[in-house]
Amino acid sequence: MRRIITLIMLLSMWFGFGQTKDIDSLIIELAYQKQDSTKVDTSLKLIKALFDIKEYDRALKHIQQNEKLASNISYEKGTAEIAYYKALIFAKKDDYINALSGYNRAISLFSQLNDTLNLARVNNSIGQIEIKRGNYTKGLRYSLASIKALEKQELSHDLKDAYSNLAKAYLNVGANNKAIEFFEKALSAQQVLGDQYGVNISNSYLGDLYSLKEEHKKAITYYEEVLANVKNDSVKGSIYPKLGDEYLLFKDYEQAQKYLVGGYNVTLRKKDNNYLTVLNSLGDLNIQKERLKTAEKQLSEATALARKLDNQEQLLKNYRLRKALDSTKKEFARAFVWQRRYYDLKSKIESEQTKNVLETQKAIETTPEEVEPIEPVVKTENESLNPKSVYNTSDLDKFNKFKLIFYGLLAALAIVSTFLVLIYLKRNSNIKYTQELEEKNLKIEMQNKAFQEQTKHLENVNNVKDKLFSIVSHDLKDSLSSINGFIELLRDGALSREEFDNLIPELSENANNASLLLFNLLNWSKSQMQSLEPKPSLFDIQEVFEDKIKLVEQRMESKGITLVDHSLRDFAYADRSMFEIVVQNLLANAIKFTKSGDTITISNHISNGSCIISIADTGIGISKENLEKLFKNTSFTTMGTSNEKGTGLGLSICKELVELNHGKIWVESTVNVGSTFYVQLPKSRPSDS
Repeated sequence: MRRIITLIMLLSMWFGFGQTKDIDSLIIELAYQKQDSTKVDTSLKLIKALFDIKEYDRALKHIQQNEKLASNISYEKGTAEIAYYKALIFAKKDDYINALSGYNRAISLFSQLNDTLNLARVNNSIGQIEIKRGNYTKGLRYSLASIKALEKQELSHDLKDAYSNLAKAYLNVGANNKAIEFFEKALSAQQVLGDQYGVNISNSYLGDLYSLKEEHKKAITYYEEVLANVKNDSVKGSIYPKLGDEYLLFKDYEQAQKYLVGGYNVTLRKKDNNYLTVLNSLGDLNIQKERLKTAEKQLSEATALARKLDNQEQLLKNYRLRKALDSTKKEFARAFVWQRRYYDLKSKIESEQTKNVLETQKAIETTPEEVEPIEPVVKTENESLNPKSVYNTSDLDKFNKFKLIFYGLLAALAIVSTFLVLIYLKRNSNIKYTQELEEKNLKIEMQNKAFQEQTKHLENVNNVKDKLFSIVSHDLKDSLSSINGFIELLRDGALSREEFDNLIPELSENANNASLLLFNLLNWSKSQMQSLEPKPSLFDIQEVFEDKIKLVEQRMESKGITLVDHSLRDFAYADRSMFEIVVQNLLANAIKFTKSGDTITISNHISNGSCIISIADTGIGISKENLEKLFKNTSFTTMGTSNEKGTGLGLSICKELVELNHGKIWVESTVNVGSTFYVQLPKSRPSDS
């Protein structure tokens, strides 16, 4: 153990020394640089390094030194980045006013530079501040505005924080489904970056959320994931009782007891809220197992502890369990007492906010104790006034005047206080209404955005459909008319044997074109109806190549094309019929865009545990402009070397089928040199499937 601690200390010292060395190098470098943009860039590196090690004051000094320099030389990019880092440091110091001022300045500068990436970072930072301050709706807007740019650049560190903050904001505004979505995204990013602390937090939140949704099996999975990666007793003390409660819902008493006893052992010394939760849950378990004496002992201790910790949620649960316990013991009088306490506390919790306002108003209106009045001195007939009696009467008059003034002020104070309380209540009502309105507007905005995207998608599909049927009606008419004309000639006996032999390749080409056209049309229509469900299995790639080559041998021979088969016996894990569709389309394309004397080469090999299949040709190739149009969900086609036509949907279908099988498809091509299409498929069941 000592060796491990020593090693950790040495690694920490080495890491710290490495960072210090980098900072010292930057400081030396700065000393020899001219007063220009290079010096600002070096300073920004130094500021970032200091920020990373939390040397905020030193970083601020360098920011102040370089703000003026960047401004003097009109270095706009440097000025913008300095403003951004300055705001980041203020945010770390919890100086939100200066932080937001700095972020707004950075937004203005980055907007002038059209720097969308840094704009996204600033928006994300503002979103984090607003969410931290409890302005969840406002924070959501800023964070959501930054997500697309961050995702496009695949900035994992920024995205990790953005997803996590968005999830917490959605959780606080009650949008639990959106909270789950972003916690899951945050979890994926944290796992990729090796952020185990963040992984544990996300798993814990996801467990809580799925428990609220009553998807208890998922909740158990996430809670157990936390336990598998932590050794901290405080974390275990929080997770154990939650897991115990989840297993209780499934009547799995063995697992419930295992986790609840584990929670009892790690929380026994602290006797905190986690210990209280464990006691209540153990009481629940023992009631269900009819160990009533043990349950009573645990619930009695929980009652006292809940009152001591003022944990009303657990006290409410405790009252419910004690009522169930006494009902089981047939002690109905005591059960009735617990039931009454349960409903009284429930009512108290629900009206707590209103009660707090009333108590505040009552405290303001309470008057202090009145001063005991002085009895007046009454002069009798035989009694003359002396200086003492005159003095007392004068004091009494003064006191009565003071008392009148005091009560007047008190009444005025009560009126003003009542007025202020009414203003406060009205203001709270307006704030709540405004927040609800903002949340509704946000939901409507998000729904409208989803509707617009769906409308756009439907318009694209409709456009493709129109183009498709235009092409299909024309191409099928041409192919079928040619075939029909040939049949008419045969029927009339107008063809000689030699003419018949000469026309057979053309007839075959027309039949193949019509067949491939209908083949692609059927597959496209299935994909648009979202009915393609892959049924993966292990199959031999070489067998598929052999079957598909037989179908195109005659076409290659008629065009004078040579086939080179370098395929090897190897297995892929995918839907075989879908893979056959892909191979048939790619071979048809290769034949379409090659001439007499050209070569088509098929091959396959293994790379990083995946199968890579390639179909290469020495044909006319594809221009850069046309390369960008391939694999899109729109119709794009060009004429073949023998004026062959097509629907333009073959490659988009291939892409969809490959991706359904967890694979990739891409192309490399040079005009007048040839093209190579690659397909990558897994060799075994993917871990996320």
